[in-house]
Amino acid sequence: MAEHAVALLLALNRKIHRAYWRTRDGNFSLHGLLGYDLWGKTAGIVGTGRIARCLIRILLGFGMRVLAYDPCPDAAFAASVGIDYVPLDELYARSDVISLHCPLNDSTRYMIGDVAIAQMKPGVVLINTGRGQLIHTEALIDGLK
Repeated sequence: MAEHAVALLLALNRKIHRAYWRTRDGNFSLHGLLGYDLWGKTAGIVGTGRIARCLIRILLGFGMRVLAYDPCPDAAFAASVGIDYVPLDELYARSDVISLHCPLNDSTRYMIGDVAIAQMKPGVVLINTGRGQLIHTEALIDGLK
């Protein structure tokens, strides 16, 4: 699942979906398809279970800075890989990429809503390989406008 999250990030960043359709139409222009380097960008990881820890190690290999949030932070893990645990509002505000790796429960249902989206950077990439109800769909649609 961690590799799947990376694949989603790379596909969005490099606009693979647009490139595919252009190529099918015989258009080989790169105009508007170049993404950005992940090196030096900040990834915010919500939840630091096994899958998220694997993802964190992969993203560090891309040269990304990693911020994490977990209700039960693991200081030993953070120190061993060189990441920082931060509050959610700080993670939202500082991250270029946010990846959700938390269970769905009463405290996480619609955790990405109007307030969270308003705190995020313009152009943030949001990856959800967890449960759909972590994100309030209508709030996300409004945030994209």
